Amino acid sequence: MALSTSPAVTRWSPLYFLSSVGAGGLVVTFFMYLMFWVPHPDRPVPVFEDISAAFASGQPALQASIAIALLGVAWFAWRTFALLAFNLRRVGAFRASEAGRAHAASNAGTQMMALPLALAMAVNVAFIVGLVFVPGLWGVVELLFPFALAAFVLIGAMAFRQLGAFLGRALSSGGFDCAANNSFAQLLPAFTLAMVGVGLAAPGSMSGSATVAGISVILSGFFLVAAIVIGAVAMVLGVRSMMENGVSVEAAPTLLIVLPLVTVASILLLRQWHGLHVHFDGHSGPAETLVFLSRMVSLQVLFAMFGLLVLARVGYWQRFVFGAETSAGSYALVCPGVAFSVLLQFWINKGLVATGLIAKFGIAYWGLTAVALVAQAAMIVLVLRLNRQHFGQSSVAAVPAE
Repeated sequence: MALSTSPAVTRWSPLYFLSSVGAGGLVVTFFMYLMFWVPHPDRPVPVFEDISAAFASGQPALQASIAIALLGVAWFAWRTFALLAFNLRRVGAFRASEAGRAHAASNAGTQMMALPLALAMAVNVAFIVGLVFVPGLWGVVELLFPFALAAFVLIGAMAFRQLGAFLGRALSSGGFDCAANNSFAQLLPAFTLAMVGVGLAAPGSMSGSATVAGISVILSGFFLVAAIVIGAVAMVLGVRSMMENGVSVEAAPTLLIVLPLVTVASILLLRQWHGLHVHFDGHSGPAETLVFLSRMVSLQVLFAMFGLLVLARVGYWQRFVFGAETSAGSYALVCPGVAFSVLLQFWINKGLVATGLIAKFGIAYWGLTAVALVAQAAMIVLVLRLNRQHFGQSSVAAVPAE
């Protein structure tokens, strides 16, 4: 997949796990076609049987949408696992190297949190692939939920172990460089914990067992709280350093990390609310969902405006995306666009349509959905560009990760 002279090989860093995370995010964007356009009245998510029935009886436009969704899910799922394997093969040697030990002892030590983030995303992608392509999976899905919960708990334990080692070193002996913390790079642990949480929340919204749903709600809630606390602290520290020292140019894409964090946390809460509604008589109506999602989308728009402004002012696009330099941190640009596209689909369908503000498949519906589709297409183009830069044979200048 990668040539020996590519930047991803010669200057590998843990941030390259974000290439797998970005591909997994694009799987989710294609699954949104099936989630909101394919009828699945008896299930919270569409499965192989729903998709097959819709394709057999649907109009040509729906059939084309389903075909595109299936191709997108299959292709980017393969890329998710291929890129995950590529990066996993390099972790051990990196950790044992002098550069790896220096990396772990610096502010950049939290970049290793991209590993459990990629693992959590891969489990989510595997579940989507099973729903879409495996006939009869829904008939045995209850047997799979305990294994899914166990997998996410193990990934979460790995994340906490890595974060604990970093914080333990910094708090016991110091050495954290606040001046060099002039970005939102330290929000990566919060994003990782939220990704684990959203995976843990899935059985809560899908299981027919109140016990499984209750365990799901409790565990996912723990990781959500942890993500919010860690994220809030990291954001305050980052803003203070940026106001004093200016933003780190190479780490500037992290200013957009709030977007995927908001999307993951929002889906986590929606899954919890659905499980509480089904099993524990905890009701939240379309109006509450509309207000909640509107606020979350507004938060994303505000941080997108902030991040894109800074990226333009520091010339990041010209240097690291379209220019002669490469940085593994460029893959942090993919998740925000993917996250905005996904949350916009939820806002449109679970908020605007559910409350009757717009008609499903009407002019307003497709006008708003077009925004989500444009964001998705832009991220596909960006991924292709970055993969060519980082995984193809290249002579461009690679810059060490922050």
